Amino acid sequence: MSTCTTASRDLSEPLAGTAATAPTWLLVEQPGPWGTEALTASRLDPAVGRALERAAEGTGVRVALIRRPGRHADLHAGSRHRVFVAHTRPGRSWIRTTALADPGELLGLDFAALGAGDAGGLSGAADDAPGGLPGEWEEYTGDPLVLVCTNGKRDRCCALLGRPLAAELTAAGVEGTWEITHIGGHRFSPTLVVLPHGYAYGRVTAQDVKDTLAALRENRVATEGCRGRSAWERPGQAAELAVRELTSEDGADALTVVRTESAAPAWSVTVAHTDGRVWRVSVAQTAAAPPRQQSCGSPLGSPARMDVVGIRAVRPARDGRTVTAARRWATGCGRPPPPHGQPPGVLGRAQRPALRYPSLP
Repeated sequence: MSTCTTASRDLSEPLAGTAATAPTWLLVEQPGPWGTEALTASRLDPAVGRALERAAEGTGVRVALIRRPGRHADLHAGSRHRVFVAHTRPGRSWIRTTALADPGELLGLDFAALGAGDAGGLSGAADDAPGGLPGEWEEYTGDPLVLVCTNGKRDRCCALLGRPLAAELTAAGVEGTWEITHIGGHRFSPTLVVLPHGYAYGRVTAQDVKDTLAALRENRVATEGCRGRSAWERPGQAAELAVRELTSEDGADALTVVRTESAAPAWSVTVAHTDGRVWRVSVAQTAAAPPRQQSCGSPLGSPARMDVVGIRAVRPARDGRTVTAARRWATGCGRPPPPHGQPPGVLGRAQRPALRYPSLP
């Protein structure tokens, strides 16, 4: 059976630079079935779902529903909904949690403040905010949240591949595992995002997830299968991962995208290291070929992809170290040509495949 996932895998479509953009996530537990647009097609009051979507629009907050893995999700239903708010920017990431009888109380949050990483937004935006203010928020100190996309109403691959992965992780004792309604990138299933760092991954196995979590517990990033950090727009995701590849930097909070200039189809992205190093990364948007389904049942199309076309070190570390690898790559000396008979831009694993990045539809 041909699916969007098998087509993407067969074409060796790169993963980097495809994560959803979400500096902050608002996750609301809602057991039971989910429709295509889960916020308004689930057992959550659709009026509340629509109001949450409107409140979050343009603030940097992404709202999604979550549920515990299980064959009969309704069995986990209770009188209260577990809620998480997570911010993902490096050096400032955090998670807060509470339990609410009425998710409508979340309309009292200050979404703009939360999108900017200010946990004070949990105290509300104004005295007259609709729904009143939610209950007591606590700092979440458990295992990283592993949010596996499983909504088969949006794409069958998410259910066929995501739900078994979520169940396997739960059976293996990965306590932070939840199913989530939608994080984008059906064709990369099984796909997930890990909070609070906000790194998304695609085509993962249970062992991949365990390795990723082991790294994050040491504040390191596993870049194998990484789609990008949700704190950044997609050109920034591509730029950060390219710098990580060239410098072998795996510190979760070591790199920050400080500026993205220009607009499609070309950007100049500034990436800074905590040790003072700075790189200027040139990213270009091109159309992927050949055409393929971007979601099961959709017509063939050519998804936009983010190509890193150059990296220039513009500032050394504070101790005077330079970035020879980045400069060498920027001049073209570090990137081998494709093998004989292989079209340009289609790179084998040994040829740094992460140097070409697609974006989501």
